[in-house]
Amino acid sequence: MHEYDQRLLAALRGTGEHPHIAAAARTLSFAGEHGALWLAAGLAGAALDKERRGAWLRGTALTAGAHLASMGIKRLVRRPRPDAEPLVRTAGRHSFPSSHATSAAAAAVAYGALRPAGARLVPPLAAAMCVSRMVVGVHYPSDVAAGAALGALTARLGTSWMQGAGAAVRTQGAGAAAALTQGAGQ
Repeated sequence: MHEYDQRLLAALRGTGEHPHIAAAARTLSFAGEHGALWLAAGLAGAALDKERRGAWLRGTALTAGAHLASMGIKRLVRRPRPDAEPLVRTAGRHSFPSSHATSAAAAAVAYGALRPAGARLVPPLAAAMCVSRMVVGVHYPSDVAAGAALGALTARLGTSWMQGAGAAVRTQGAGAAAALTQGAGQ
């Protein structure tokens, strides 16, 4: 597994030598720091979609909770970051699981369950966020895969709570999780 992690990381990190790819990866990494992009998206959904405001706020809470869980796991596992020249600074020394991937996958599943547009738009952005962490050289592929699995599972388990009793919300979280998983496997 370690050899596979190293080889795939080297290939993806190598794409960061292209200035446009590096800039996009840096931007995604910055936007995803501490789940900021996904939390802002959830709060924007709550502000704009009055009919589902409570569900959006609970989905945002699920995303934040998944992110916090990944930070706790990081403190327990304490896997060092890859020995690659990073394109960005990181908030900590540990890499497993990727908190960026955790919050991205949680948002994809949670917000995808709230609106059909979310099920189509969020997973590709979440997948790009996940890949960006390897392009900037701060996570192994297994860090990203574990983070995405943790985020998707956390949000999926919380979907019925997020939707609340009697909420008129279409459940598409499983479709969003499948789309994210397919995107990450390519």
